[in-house]
Parts: sequence; structure tokens; C-alpha cells
Amino acid sequence: MRTRHQENQKQKPGLLGTHISVTRPGLLYTLSLLHSFSLDPLLPISITPENPSLSLSLSLKVKLAGEADEASSRKRKAMEGTSAAASGGADDEAPPLVESATSVASGCDASSGPSTSNPNPGLDSSFVPMMDDNYYDYMQGVEKPKVPYVGDKEPVSALVAEYETGSPIIQEKIKLLGEKYAALRRTRGDGNCFYRCFMFSYLEQILVTQNKAEVERVLVTIEQCKENLQSLGYAEFTYEDFFALFTDVVESCLQGTEDSLSLNELLVKARDQMISDCAVMFFRFITSAEMQTRAEFYQPFLSDNIMVQFCKTSVEPMGEESDNIHMIALSNALGVPIRVICIDSKAPEPGKPPLNEHEFYPSCDNNLQNNGSTDLSKKENYDLIVTLLYRPGHYDILYPI
Repeated sequence: MRTRHQENQKQKPGLLGTHISVTRPGLLYTLSLLHSFSLDPLLPISITPENPSLSLSLSLKVKLAGEADEASSRKRKAMEGTSAAASGGADDEAPPLVESATSVASGCDASSGPSTSNPNPGLDSSFVPMMDDNYYDYMQGVEKPKVPYVGDKEPVSALVAEYETGSPIIQEKIKLLGEKYAALRRTRGDGNCFYRCFMFSYLEQILVTQNKAEVERVLVTIEQCKENLQSLGYAEFTYEDFFALFTDVVESCLQGTEDSLSLNELLVKARDQMISDCAVMFFRFITSAEMQTRAEFYQPFLSDNIMVQFCKTSVEPMGEESDNIHMIALSNALGVPIRVICIDSKAPEPGKPPLNEHEFYPSCDNNLQNNGSTDLSKKENYDLIVTLLYRPGHYDILYPI
């Protein structure tokens, strides 16, 4: 049985096939988009005078993440430069940056129902420090070349060895983490780790539970996200193959067809550069469409930034790191909750749990359906939740006991 994506590819080759042809009005955007995907420089790019179109011959090993290092490096240097200028060069180490967000993305309390306060995301409570200690540099310089896009499952106790001579606070937090979570799965620290974590955790839960209702729900939601991109003026060729590929993988997580995946086969796909990077681009487009469609909701996160420009520079490009706003937007767009457990060297605040844990549930004003209920602020309405471990600058997947 051929999948929907295979049929589409048979009819019209696209990015995942061997050829792309687009009209000249979209040439500039297409060149910049494909440049961000870091295609092999030896791949021929030609514009023929007889046929004013852009023709790209692509191998099946399309490299979407080639500029991830450079993008993350530029961002890191810019942050360090800003901090150094502000301190007058007095300090050798830039202070950690803190991004603010609400711990419930929607402005709706998960237990008390819709809030009567401002529905826009608040900026009063801090959530995740973007980078501190030296963990960012560790992930970029040491772990990235060794860790596959999605690693093997391993016990939480494996983290202990990384911090044997490190902060006693972190050591204690890892011990507490092991009391609630049995295992973790590492992902590569290339600026795309949040999306890779979300992808595998979500698909793995569907595969293990064989939740047909969730598959049917998310496929409807994906179609709505596609319509949002169209209404925003995106050319279909820029995203259609990413959507088709991810849709096929979601459908393949259900057993009963010749395309059905085992858990090991899903892991193999998640480690395949083309498939993994295309899935990342799918999530980036989903996140961008959500933020632009509901710009009024997300604008408080952006200070003076223009929403469209922010999405073009900080959401859609491969290798751009994810912050609170990206998590909230993706959770809202797909109707999938996210739990984040943070481990850093900061001492716990008096009266608060030693482990910094936050849950993001889809916003109450999204017209999504789940188990026949429209009240998505209730935790019991969700069959699954993506659970992530956050260490400054990086995400991994967590498995509750």
C-alpha cells in the first residue's frame, strides 16, 4: 500500500525527490530558503534563459542543518558581545540571560479553568535561563559530534558521571530527578534539539500506545496549520514535502499496514539526517504559522521585534535555538502539552520545589478538539505529554517512572 506522500512524490517530484522547479517571482525567497538548508555546494543550480525557472538537482541526502553551527555561533557571539558592552569589559564571563514566560501557555490555569486576566502571555515570571555555566559550549564542542540526532535510552543515573566534580547543587538535582524519572534519551546539541526531542517523544508515545484517536486528531490539526501557512502567503512548495513526510511517519506509527514502524525502525528514521531535518523544518513551519496567525497573543514576548521578521530569523532557520515562545507556540499549534524539568546550578528558592518543573498546555482559545472536549485547560483531557529535560542551552527526552 502506497502512502499519501509516496503518491504525491510520484505525481510531482519535490524537495524530497530529485528536482524542484519554481517560477521567477519566488526565486529570491527560494534561494535564501535553500541556502539556509545548506545544500551540497556541488549540487547544480541553474537559471535557463529559455525557461525562467530555478532548477535544483538534489540527492536524497538533502542536508538541511549544515549552517546550524554557524547560526548558533553567531547568536552566541552576539549575546556575549552585548553583555560585554553592557559591563564595560569588567567581567570575563557574561551574566546568564533569562527569558520570561508564563508557566501555563494559554493564560488558563490547568485546574481552575479559563482565567479572566489578560489572555496574552505574561512577562512577570521567569522560566528558563537561556545559557549559563559552560554547558552550552560542552554540547556544541564535545557532545554534538558524538551523539546521534536521537540517542539510545539510558538511565538517569548516567548523568551523575558528567557532574562528578561539578556543582553539588546539580548533583543533588540529578538525584531528585532519578526519583521521578527512570530514563532519558539524549539528542544532538545542534540548535534543533527541542524539535528533535518533541518529534521523537511524541511519535514514540503514539507508537507504544497505538492511540488511533490522537493520530486522527493531529492529522486534522496539521491540515489546519497548512491552511494557516497558505493564508499567510507561503508558497506551497516551500513546506508541502515537510508536511507530507511527517504525516506519513505519524500514520506509520499505527500498526496494521505494510508501512507500519517498529520502535527500532522509528529510531532509525529519527537518526536519518534527511528525515530528521525535514521533521525539524515541519515543526519550525508549524511554530511560525501559529505565531503569525495569533500575533497579538505572542507579541508581548518579542519586545520591539516585528513578528514576521522574528519568525524569519529566529523560528524558521535551521540551527536557531528554541526558547519559551517556541515551546508555547508549538504546543498551542498541535494541541500537545509539554513538560520541562530544568537542571542548573542555581540554588532552589525558599519554599519552592528543588526541581524547577513547568508544564505548557495548549491555550484555551484554540479551537482544537481532544477526546470530545473543548476545554483543553484540563490535564485529564490529554492522553500524552512530551516530557523534556532542560540543561542550559540544551534539551533531552525524559521518561517518567
